[in-house]
Amino acid sequence: VRGSKTFFFKHVYKEIVKKMFRLLENPFLRSKIVTPNASWALRFFPLRLSHFGSSNKRTKNARKISNKQSKRDWSTNLNEENVSCPVNLEEKSKVVHRLSESIKDPRSIDPIPTYRVIDFKGNVISDELPQMDKSMLLKVFESMITIHTMDNIMIDVQRQGRVSFYMSSLGEEAIHFGSATAFELSDIVYPQYRESGVIFWRGFSIEQMMNQMTSNHLDYGKGRQMPMHYGSKAMNFVTVSSPLSTQIPQAVGSAYHLKLQSKPNCCIVYFGEGASSEGDFHPAMNFAATLGAPVLFFCRNNGWAISTPSSEQYRGDGIAGRAAGYGMHAIRVDGNDFFAVHNATKEARRLCVTHKIPVFIEAMTYRVGHHSTSDDYTTYRSKDEVDRFRSVNDPIKRLGGYLRNQGWMDDDTEEFIWKSKRKEVVDCLNRAEETLKPAISELFSDVYDELTPNLVEQKDELKKHMSLYPHEYLIENHVKE
Repeated sequence: VRGSKTFFFKHVYKEIVKKMFRLLENPFLRSKIVTPNASWALRFFPLRLSHFGSSNKRTKNARKISNKQSKRDWSTNLNEENVSCPVNLEEKSKVVHRLSESIKDPRSIDPIPTYRVIDFKGNVISDELPQMDKSMLLKVFESMITIHTMDNIMIDVQRQGRVSFYMSSLGEEAIHFGSATAFELSDIVYPQYRESGVIFWRGFSIEQMMNQMTSNHLDYGKGRQMPMHYGSKAMNFVTVSSPLSTQIPQAVGSAYHLKLQSKPNCCIVYFGEGASSEGDFHPAMNFAATLGAPVLFFCRNNGWAISTPSSEQYRGDGIAGRAAGYGMHAIRVDGNDFFAVHNATKEARRLCVTHKIPVFIEAMTYRVGHHSTSDDYTTYRSKDEVDRFRSVNDPIKRLGGYLRNQGWMDDDTEEFIWKSKRKEVVDCLNRAEETLKPAISELFSDVYDELTPNLVEQKDELKKHMSLYPHEYLIENHVKE
């Protein structure tokens, strides 16, 4: 019995090895093998096939494959003078014989400098001023004022109970329009939740924003999303998602898809420095670097993760300092300098699209407002600190200073812009509030192509319930079925 079992297992082993070798001999299948031990397997099988009666031709072919593959095997190319572990051969690590020479003190590493084009008063301090004409810059300036005005109005509207929630981007307007003007409409945007200016620049109107925030029937989301959760397929602007950082790995996947399709585009994903502490951040960065995904990581470092200051969030060189650890290009830019943000984003996009690599931008700015309408910043920082920033480093004042220096704007022109934009926002808000809400049946649509039996039952039950208590529901404010 023992001999029979031994014969059986030897026979099975022989057949398995033969089949595995045939798979490895196939060029197409061999190209799909990406395990570190693939070269070992290719060397192993030719040595064993002679015992199983394989042809000499097959064995020779296998040895050719083995020799070719072994040249790519890190273990056969290392020597004790260039590297001591399986690292990328293009980035060799020198071997030293003193421990002190191998210890890297982070304080000895120079921090990444911050790129700036204009100073706090709008004076040009760089020879890299982008070529933009008067009409373009006035449009940017008006857009910045529009978003700033909308933020102030909607905070008050939320306090009045007319909308349930709001998040402003006060003090960060240069990030919106500096980056948005550097991208193509065909590039895909993954926002966090402070990028209203980006979708506005792409063509999403204030009226559409108000429709979304008041949840009327003209809202693309049919009233199912929280306020400010904009999205537009036509504008390649992925809908805002409340959970923190989930958009970061999603953007990497989309960027990799663009690469596989050989499209001349990239993805840009926005997030705050607080989001970089989330678990989604590391795998997204690592996948992007190893896969060569053309994605631009845009970090808004505004100094605060809700009530946690940046000094308590990390100990390294900001967030951009982490990029080198992933083998990624990094740029640090003055986030309140429109021109600097534009130049940095434009160059980052060029690197992404041309070389099919990820690039990291850290925009240094300051969050002037509350984290959201659920927050009160006066409980963890002084009003004097906020006022000091507004008076010295406001992005709108800095761009306005440049326009004045060029003779393209005066006080009367700016005052007119502020008043006209306020009227535009208020008028859009009033129209949106007067517009009917979505039909009640929309509660059940857009999940299944045809309503399932349990949803039909729930829909009928709701209809009966509302007919019994019509005074409890403002049915007249909804579109009729």
